[in-house]
Order: sequence, then structure tokens, then C-alpha cells
Amino acid sequence: MATLNVALVGQGFMGRTHSNAWGQVNRFFKPPLQAVMHTVFGQAEENPKLFADNWGWKNHTTDWESLVRSPEIGLVDIVTPNYMHAPPAKAAIAAGKACACEKPIAGSLSDAREMVEAARKANVKTFVWFNYRRCPAVGLAHRLVKEGRLGDIRHVRAAYLQDWADDSVPLLWRFDKSLAGSGAHGDLNAHIIDMARFVTGQEIAEVSGAISETFIKERTKTSGVSSGGIVSGQAGSASKGPVTVDDAVLFLARFSGGAVGSFEAARQATGNQNRNTLELNGTKGAIKFDFERMNELQFYDATLPRAVQGWTTIMCTHGGDHPYVGNWWPDAHLIGYEHGFVNQAYDILRVLGGQEPTFPIPDFNDAYQTQRVLEAAMIAATEGHSVKLDQVK
Repeated sequence: MATLNVALVGQGFMGRTHSNAWGQVNRFFKPPLQAVMHTVFGQAEENPKLFADNWGWKNHTTDWESLVRSPEIGLVDIVTPNYMHAPPAKAAIAAGKACACEKPIAGSLSDAREMVEAARKANVKTFVWFNYRRCPAVGLAHRLVKEGRLGDIRHVRAAYLQDWADDSVPLLWRFDKSLAGSGAHGDLNAHIIDMARFVTGQEIAEVSGAISETFIKERTKTSGVSSGGIVSGQAGSASKGPVTVDDAVLFLARFSGGAVGSFEAARQATGNQNRNTLELNGTKGAIKFDFERMNELQFYDATLPRAVQGWTTIMCTHGGDHPYVGNWWPDAHLIGYEHGFVNQAYDILRVLGGQEPTFPIPDFNDAYQTQRVLEAAMIAATEGHSVKLDQVK
């Protein structure tokens, strides 16, 4: 069996999810290439040896520049904070490597544009980890729309609500615009923009009515390094620093196929731990997805006689009828968050092995379209007017 040496650039929360994915994919799937967990990069203070030993990486390094150029590496997978996506990605591409990157593709639109152009010129394969496309229920929703089961899409409602970022949380990198690019907007709206584009098959053509708000203006400065979770690091002293990103962003949108939509991202929506939701209303039917019940899809078939119309709960765990789950467990033996990453690792290996993915994977250019929507929403929020996407290059 042919193999692919993978290098992981970064550790932390996403480093754990990606390490688990690369460690599991060969066991549960039969990809055309076997993933080899070759080397992980981490800063010296992160103790990359400890991370490598724990997660099964064969080697570790504190020198990402040499790593991404190594002739032994076939795929560079980047999970650093957003501002550090572009440098290793461009270096890997220049070395002719396939490159995968966490979302959003970059901390700024200009960085994202440069990454897209570098990949285009080098003609290398690129991938972005919009992992919610790999949920079986979301894949089924995509298929239902593509088959015409919803008719013409009229309404899109998307929200990604979390409640972890209360005032007890210190000043993490996620609250620093120079490191993260944005707050809830880039972290959460990026996911639901991509998911809406994927499921509807439509692009967003115009953004309007945008609101951005930072509720907690200052946070206590941190000490220590990431422990691997969203909330990591400890308050280092009584001193505080400014929060330079948003806590919540809401906006309205028009789609290329005529649908209208609303998007909301929030990190202080009390009672919502990870409520990533999408609802589509069409002329023949409707769907609802909620990641807090990720194994289910709600489907409404308006073509049935009115007397028997109603919402149906589909348990998306039947192998053969629902994507990916045939490689996991029997019906209703539920899968979780980490499985979306394993599913994507499988599809990356399929593409690099010359096969088609189960569903389209965003490459850098695809993810750049989502980044353009993020940019348009922030322009609309800052300047107080609607923004057509053809104005955002």
C-alpha cells in the first residue's frame, strides 16, 4: 500500500483533533494512500516531544521552515492560530507540497488571496478543514437539495452559538485581532457560511444589515501555554489587556439563486454550548440541522398530502444510505465531533490518491469565497451599508 507522510504544523485544540484523525483514518477506512504521522511542529515551550509521544507522531521539531520543505513530507497540515496560516502554507506550496489548513483560511483577506494565488501558480492540491461538511446529516442535506427534494430554496437561516467566552476567560489569542483576524465571526460564521454554500449549492451575492459587537472590552492577561482546549491558559496577573475582536456578528444575505438568508455567530449565547444550526425552506420541502444533535436531520416533505405533512427526524446512521457511517458503527450507534475530521482525512487521502472525495472538499480558492463573505459582513457592519460580493476581491 502506498503511503503519505504527513507533517502537522501546530498543536493545541486543533492539533489534537487532527492528530486523532490521522491516527484513526487507516483503521476505519481503506484509503488509496495510508497516512503516516511523520512529524509535528510545536514551539519549544509547548513541548512538542510530549505531544508527539502522546499522539503517535514519529518525529517532532521546533523548526517549521525546514519541516515544510523536507523531501520526506507529502502533505503539510496547518493548525496554528490564524495569523500563522499563510507563512507555512506558502512555504509548503513553494516546495511543491500538498497543503491542508484549518479554517478560516487566513487571518486576513489579503493573506488568503496570496495563498490562493500561490497554490494556483504551483498547481498543488490544497484543502481546508470545514469539518461540518463531513457530518453524515449535512451530507444528506446536500444530497436532498441536489436531488431537488426541497425545490427552489427561498430561505436560509444559519446560526452558530456558543457560551464559553464569559468574563472569567482570560485574554487568549482568540481575542487578539493580530493573531485571530476576528472573533466569533471568523471562528463561527466561517463554518456556517461554508455549510450554507455547500448545502444550497449557491453563492452569497450580497450582505447587508450587519452588526458587530464586543461585549467584554478587556480581559485578564494569560500565562502558560495551551492545554489543548478552546479555553486554555491561565490568568497571569491582575493586569488586563484590550479585546480587539468581536464577541458577536449578525448579518443578512442574498444568494445567487434567489434565496435570502440570516447568519448569527456568538460566543456568549448562554445555554448554547455548540449550537451550529442550519435551516433551509424551499418550495417543495425544508430541512433543519443542529450540531448538538449531529446524528439527526429534520426533513419536511411538502409534496405529501397536506393531511400527513410534518417534520420527520432522520437518524443519519445507516451505512449505505448515509455517507461515511458504514465505516463506523451499526445503526444508531452514534458518532461525534471527532469523526468529521477522520471523514475529511479519508477524503483528503482519496483525492491525493487519485480518487474523487465523498463530497467536495474546499480547496484554498473555495475557502477564499467564504473569506470574502466574512470580509463583506465586516465592511457592512463598520460602514453601515450593504455590500455586493463582486466589490470584495
